[in-house]
Amino acid sequence: MTEHIILLHGLWMRGFALGLLHRRLMEDGFRVHRLDYMSVAATQQHILARLNAAMNEYAPEPVHLVGHSLGGLLALRACVEARDLPPGRIVCLGSPLKGSAAARAFASWGRGSEVLLGHNRVLLQQGFEAWSGPREVGMVAGRMPIGLGAMLSHISGEHDGTVAVEETCLPGLTAHCVVETTHTGLLLSAEVARLTTQFLREGRFGHVHAVQPADLG
Repeated sequence: MTEHIILLHGLWMRGFALGLLHRRLMEDGFRVHRLDYMSVAATQQHILARLNAAMNEYAPEPVHLVGHSLGGLLALRACVEARDLPPGRIVCLGSPLKGSAAARAFASWGRGSEVLLGHNRVLLQQGFEAWSGPREVGMVAGRMPIGLGAMLSHISGEHDGTVAVEETCLPGLTAHCVVETTHTGLLLSAEVARLTTQFLREGRFGHVHAVQPADLG
């Protein structure tokens, strides 16, 4: 059976940033598609409508979602209530599912935050309280603290330079793991690609420390 993956990029990025991850997941036997969108200018409704249309295009075959940063938030938002979508899992890469302290710091700049964060600023700032949607969700977080977010705002605890590990630990996740890489490095790491493949196929991470669901609160 063919299994599809739709990749969603993060804020201030475009689809080409997912090229290496795309290739690695294709080599693992998936049919991979990139959803390219204007992360600042496009409305959330427009992005989600395109994502839902793409998922239904490949139905009834399984359609997994892999989202980096903002892309993970959008993946969860698309699937939180939708019950008529094809089966599949979600992997988030460094997504601030509990809300981003860096985004909230940018918001203090007033109208400048609208320019920086665009139509998805509320989702980035607030995230979710918990995940109770129909899909299993796995999170791969980074903890190499080098990045623009760390230079422009204070990030508490372990972080990847943009997102704190604690911001990725949403109650209701199926599995969570932490790797030694930066926020952007999550897209370049062969280990992250391997972990993504394993979760999409098995619903778990292996060979890294995986936080159990009971510990994610």
